[in-house]
Amino acid sequence: MKKLYIYPYLLVLILLGSGVQAQEQPTLRDRANQLYNEYQFAKAAQLYERLVDSKKPRQSDLENLADCYRKMNNYGMAENWYVRVLEDSTSNPINKLRYAEVLKANAKYAEAKRAFQDYADKAGSTNEIDLQIRGCDSAIVWMQQPTTHKLRNESSVNTALAEFGGYTVGDKVYYVGEPDAIMFKNVYGWTGNPFLRVYSAKHNEGNILKESNIAEASFNNEPYHVGPVASNKEGTTLYVTRTHPGKEVQKEKEDRKRYRTKNLELYIYTNDNGTWNETPFAYNRVNEYSVGHAALSQDGETLYFVSDMPGGQGGTDIWYSERLLNGEWGEPKNAGPMINSAGDEMFPSITKEGVLYFSSNGWPGMGNLDVFTAMGTKETWSKAVNMRFPVNSPADDFAYTVNDITNLTEAGFMSSNRKGGLGSDDIYSFTYLKPKFTVLLAGVTYDKETEEPLADANVSLLDEQGTLLAKKTSESAGRFEFEVDVEQAYQVLGEKVGYIADSAFTNTNGLNPGDTVKVALYLDQLKQGKTFRLDNIYYDFDKFNIRKDAAVILDGLVKIMKDNPTLKIELSSHTDSRGRDKYNMTLSQKRAQAAVDYLVSRGIARDRMIAKGYGESKLLNRCANGIKCSEAEHQLNRRTEFTVLEL
Repeated sequence: MKKLYIYPYLLVLILLGSGVQAQEQPTLRDRANQLYNEYQFAKAAQLYERLVDSKKPRQSDLENLADCYRKMNNYGMAENWYVRVLEDSTSNPINKLRYAEVLKANAKYAEAKRAFQDYADKAGSTNEIDLQIRGCDSAIVWMQQPTTHKLRNESSVNTALAEFGGYTVGDKVYYVGEPDAIMFKNVYGWTGNPFLRVYSAKHNEGNILKESNIAEASFNNEPYHVGPVASNKEGTTLYVTRTHPGKEVQKEKEDRKRYRTKNLELYIYTNDNGTWNETPFAYNRVNEYSVGHAALSQDGETLYFVSDMPGGQGGTDIWYSERLLNGEWGEPKNAGPMINSAGDEMFPSITKEGVLYFSSNGWPGMGNLDVFTAMGTKETWSKAVNMRFPVNSPADDFAYTVNDITNLTEAGFMSSNRKGGLGSDDIYSFTYLKPKFTVLLAGVTYDKETEEPLADANVSLLDEQGTLLAKKTSESAGRFEFEVDVEQAYQVLGEKVGYIADSAFTNTNGLNPGDTVKVALYLDQLKQGKTFRLDNIYYDFDKFNIRKDAAVILDGLVKIMKDNPTLKIELSSHTDSRGRDKYNMTLSQKRAQAAVDYLVSRGIARDRMIAKGYGESKLLNRCANGIKCSEAEHQLNRRTEFTVLEL
């Protein structure tokens, strides 16, 4: 099947089913492969995880599992599994390219650049690889010098599912979201979530969204994806992207398998006394290409949209139609090579000042989709300019719309699936102000054991919610600096291969412009025979399941194992003294095994870990048999540690 679009539900071909050769008793691998070939990646990944949990997993199973997570935009898990894939020196070079892409998506720009260069050395350099390397170089600089955009997650409407594409009409904001599976039983196999619907919410002057509901309109009755939405100034005409619901299908063959797919189309809805009347866009060609992602010029005379119709610059391009004297839309024209690239352009929006915002993966950028801007109209535009960090991130950033402009500020909404959000895609409101950095946050990274300054550590600045604000590398004397705002709380995280990360929390409360706040980070070096406690991994009394708070800490150990591919450890668990000694020994073994199983599910080979339960034989405090202790004291003994066996 040809790859039209990068994002699973923005402008994609919707897969409805496939025909495969019937087998009387399909194996687990047969079922996994069928789901993978049907683009039901969420379900396929579950089966592949069972297949690769063996001493000698098949390379093809590992590759498909890594690819499932990549296509679901779960780049953290994708990176874990691509590390396993590349342990095989005979691996197809394309896996090195995919690995580089997910490293970039995880903000590991220096490592991604090396991986792209390694791929180019093996497979040959291309314009695409050069573009990726340039993007890595630029991202490192942009993260050290962020713009003054302030982003706020609209948590009142965002959920664990996807919400994106906020578009303001008066005091209302239309956006696209995945409904709760309880309400909508039909799901999209690519993500495992329900098909998209259009929502509406109210907002105030601060762009805070509230009172969200599924829009009561006829276009939400379609069987597949609906949205995003654009509108005229009055809100009386809506331009809605939707998946073609008819029986006409486009058939393609891949590996002798037959697929049935659907394209997207654009519909125009006009409000007539509360009733929405629909009209198809005159240039929908659902059997040939997709059309969607509309944006209307302020005067209502030019309609911009996205399509992969013939005659474009690359995958999906921005096109436009001009309104004719009879009110109909004229023949589409390509918006030109200043904004359209060899990649994919999508989600255009345009202000009354003639500023175009759009997302693209075809120009040098920080992640997959980045937001760009240009000045002009129709097919005449200035050079596309990257909006830089923090508008852009290592993830997908798109649907940037401005709804308020003054001489000093801009405000609006954008969407992103960046880390720190509530779901796969979230809506963020933003304000853009003139620079006003006032306080210096200065620190030093140290080797914890020697207390000597530690150079070349990766230092990340995060806000209270864990959102990445900036990232730097400590200098030769271990020093690093960030410019920050007053009356804010921050977390500073230091990481380096071969070391256990360290973090510090600080704030700028009560400080004045020009003040300095200082932090110190102590990174603990991995050494053979050394034991490290995994802080805050606790178990409920008499239980061995991995709690959600423990999973977060274990993910840190996953990163350590991934960054140090020859590291082998003993993962040990300890109980408190309550209960019989023999039972506690068995319980601790189950807890240690549960922790190992969790790491295996995150891509760490089982033969790199030994699970060991010590029961109550290594208590940390006085709480032995017969001694009365508080629950907090007992919980301190219910802990998990790891000991370095090999480096």
